[in-house]
Amino acid sequence: MSFFNHLPDSVLQWMAIFMSIIIEALPFVLLGAILTGFIEVYVTPDKVTKHLPKNRFLRILFGTFIGIIFPSCECGIVPIVNRLMEKKVPSYTAVPFLATAPVINPIVILATYSAFGNSWQFVIWRLTGAILVAVALGVLLAYLTDEDIQNPSKEALHFHDYSGHSHLKKIFYSLSHAIDEFFDTGRYLIFGTLIASAMQIYLPTRILTSLAGNSLTAILVMMTLAFVLSLCSEADAFIGASLLSSFGAAPVMAFLLIGPIIDIKNLMMMWTSFKKGFILQFIAVSAVIVSLYCLALGVLT
Repeated sequence: MSFFNHLPDSVLQWMAIFMSIIIEALPFVLLGAILTGFIEVYVTPDKVTKHLPKNRFLRILFGTFIGIIFPSCECGIVPIVNRLMEKKVPSYTAVPFLATAPVINPIVILATYSAFGNSWQFVIWRLTGAILVAVALGVLLAYLTDEDIQNPSKEALHFHDYSGHSHLKKIFYSLSHAIDEFFDTGRYLIFGTLIASAMQIYLPTRILTSLAGNSLTAILVMMTLAFVLSLCSEADAFIGASLLSSFGAAPVMAFLLIGPIIDIKNLMMMWTSFKKGFILQFIAVSAVIVSLYCLALGVLT
């Protein structure tokens, strides 16, 4: 206790906020990791392709909403999307799935609902924004640009085939994958939470006030913060909620939307898997749609 007694009050407040966010977020990260582990073993992208509609625009919508029943964290979504396209799923179906799966899946919906005081308002705003981005990307690929977005020089991705294993072994592999996912995700959560909680204590109020006074600047700053922190979508809602009083609803929504779509982890994986021209289009379209949507949200609210 004597060690803590000698710490400045600001450090104690920082640690208290940090622990409160971590305690709220960890159950959702664990649940998401377990779900991801079982999806890895029991659900194959091949099963999705059997249900593709014939109409091109309906295929865009199919990719946009399939994440509800085929969820994935953005930490592992790029390999899944690559596999889907290798199985002849068109890019204008696979890329909307890339954009929405980390947002519209049940775990993230529940986490967002809980983080913002058991309110459906932020959940609806977040789902709507993600769907708009996904549809825009799908339309771009289906009607306006080259559908072939995969990097021809990329090495073939390795996927494990668990079909020949016993049920007990499949459960073991699922839980092993879930453990790896949990610890991989947890480090990003801790890093992001340390920064977000420190901002509440150490960032001068006048800076926050000046950012909040300009809606566009505040939105762009929060989008940049989401990219740098590269949080998992199962946990980012808790950090976003902690910044709500400082930045306001629209910038926080930009934080919640752009993070699962564009972050450092995603871009690193995309860089080796997709053509560079598509990656630039992906970033530009996503950033513009999120910015416009959040600006409109700020006006309406």
